Amino acid sequence: MQLDNAGSASGAATGKGEEGARYKMLRKLGEGTYGVVYKALDTVSGRYVAIKKIRLGTEEEGMPATALREISILKEINVHHPNVVNLLEVISLSQKLELVFEFCSGDLKQLWNETKQAFSGLKLKSMAYQLCAGAAFCHGLRIIHRDLKPQNLLLSGETLKIADFGLARTFQVPLPQYTHEVVTLWYRAPEVLLGEKKYSLAVDSWSIGTIIPEMASRQALLPGDCEVDELYQIFRMLGTPSEDTWPGVTDLPDYKPIFPQWRAKPLEQSIKNVDSVGLSLIQALLTYDPTRRMSAEAATRHAWFDDVRHMHPSAHPQMP
Repeated sequence: MQLDNAGSASGAATGKGEEGARYKMLRKLGEGTYGVVYKALDTVSGRYVAIKKIRLGTEEEGMPATALREISILKEINVHHPNVVNLLEVISLSQKLELVFEFCSGDLKQLWNETKQAFSGLKLKSMAYQLCAGAAFCHGLRIIHRDLKPQNLLLSGETLKIADFGLARTFQVPLPQYTHEVVTLWYRAPEVLLGEKKYSLAVDSWSIGTIIPEMASRQALLPGDCEVDELYQIFRMLGTPSEDTWPGVTDLPDYKPIFPQWRAKPLEQSIKNVDSVGLSLIQALLTYDPTRRMSAEAATRHAWFDDVRHMHPSAHPQMP
């Protein structure tokens, strides 16, 4: 989302009208589906911020739904958490909306591209723990992110922050029907791929289970090129699901009795640079049955994090 590799932007200020405005635009950081992100200087505090400029449509079109959803979700997260990007201000201008965020230097994908190095040792565990803690905090507020991926994980020094809540939804009971067009394909849970519309917080747990191995190798764990290929990559690694391993799977809309039958392989054949304790965590996060899949909050208590948990006391997930 935020890339500090500068194409220059106008130096004009923004925020309260052009004269005497609070934020001075510095450079363009990146571009998303409904907005352009700039680095700016807060002339009041002297700190850098990131400003997402959203151009509104016609009066009939109104505000993009993804923008409205992101604002609503981030306003709901009204208690600052170190592992969730902080929305500082919403500025409404004529035909334009500006979201002011704390500034982060880049995202995981950008960092890996620049350094050509994966995470290892305590750094790997620290980043994975912060991802679990940030997700657990959101889940405690009954918010499903629905698009966890390295590009949406920002870095501020050694702190990881979950960003881009444009696809996020609040989680309700009974479960409402959601669209299955969520989560970038490589991080998409099998229940979503199989057409389940009443999915839950467990879809984020699955995404975390695919991201941790990528943190350790810089290689996507399940890089499918279409939904069927994504499913088959999952099946080759974990075995083709059945009623024994996943009760109810045969009733999902897109389940096919003619799916090829693969046996599960030991995870260490697919995941490199993660020890056996870490693999047990990933296995729990990549459990087929969503009702038995490890939650993000439970993941923060896993033994793999015993030697880094004390490094992030303020990140321990709590209800605000």
